Amino acid sequence: MPAKDVPAIDPDSRDTLAAFGASLTQLEPIGAAVRGLNLASPTPPPAKVVQALEYTMAERGFVVFKNESPLAAKDFLQASCWWGGKELHSTHGVHPATPGGNPHLFRLSNDHHHGIKGVGPQWHNDGSFNADTFSHAGYHMVRAPEQGGGTHFASQAAAFDALQPELKTYWSRLSSVNATSGVVHPVVHTHPLSKRSCIWLHLGMTGAVIEKAEDQNAFRLLDANELRDLCHQYNDILNAGLTHGYALAYEYEDNDCIFIDNLAVAHRAAPEAHLSAREQGLRIMHRSTVRGVQNLIPDFGLPIQLNIFGPSPLGDGIWQGGGLGFRWDDNVPMQN
Repeated sequence: MPAKDVPAIDPDSRDTLAAFGASLTQLEPIGAAVRGLNLASPTPPPAKVVQALEYTMAERGFVVFKNESPLAAKDFLQASCWWGGKELHSTHGVHPATPGGNPHLFRLSNDHHHGIKGVGPQWHNDGSFNADTFSHAGYHMVRAPEQGGGTHFASQAAAFDALQPELKTYWSRLSSVNATSGVVHPVVHTHPLSKRSCIWLHLGMTGAVIEKAEDQNAFRLLDANELRDLCHQYNDILNAGLTHGYALAYEYEDNDCIFIDNLAVAHRAAPEAHLSAREQGLRIMHRSTVRGVQNLIPDFGLPIQLNIFGPSPLGDGIWQGGGLGFRWDDNVPMQN
């Protein structure tokens, strides 16, 4: 798919930041860079600046603040609350090296002495176990590795547009069931700001997928072959963005701070991010997650949550509770 399906930065948004003394620069093929906006400010920018950046995230997936000096953990968390639900919503453990033992900082590293290793090798969105899944997430690169180790980001609206018509129709009838919570999410949803159709599936935490019958109010579970095909197709369409202009392999610099729209862009750790500190140089990242502003639920009558650990309510098909969900490819790491 050509990159024209990822909208350019809105000129009004660029002008709004310029009036505040900051710049908004388009990255290619997705994302945008912000300079001149102080994330350590005790007060957030004016509402119109925040809205311009939220709109940019909705359209282009993420914004990266290029910071010339280190950013304190408390300032990173404070800036995370500029977006979406404007309140931190954390659901992870605390690593011993986390500054101040702050439960809102998810500390990641390629050295287990410095953070949690091996996180996020598959395409996913954060917080798929919540009905009101995180509106935004933040990634602060405390220490960038010397040999790569970035994050892949893919526009989920552009990925939907890249699907064949029959898959657009089929996927729009599907809902995923989270393997840890039983929360039900549509595989295709309409983004609240951009109003574009976006695909949305966690490849490492899906316990079942439900299909609504095409012409009646009936439901069935996908079987193992169907679910395996769906996961491969989802993985493939996002991977294709790296060569077709709707995904980016972003390489961090020290003090980069990225904020994503969690309903608009999928992400995964680049394979190099899981190399050891000896091979790659030490990598330390802090992640934040922001409370959602609405439930992401199917619009055709399924409940918000099902008992994924109980018997299947829909007969035969994959119905699998447990943290890693359905194993769709034996060659793909299944750690979340």
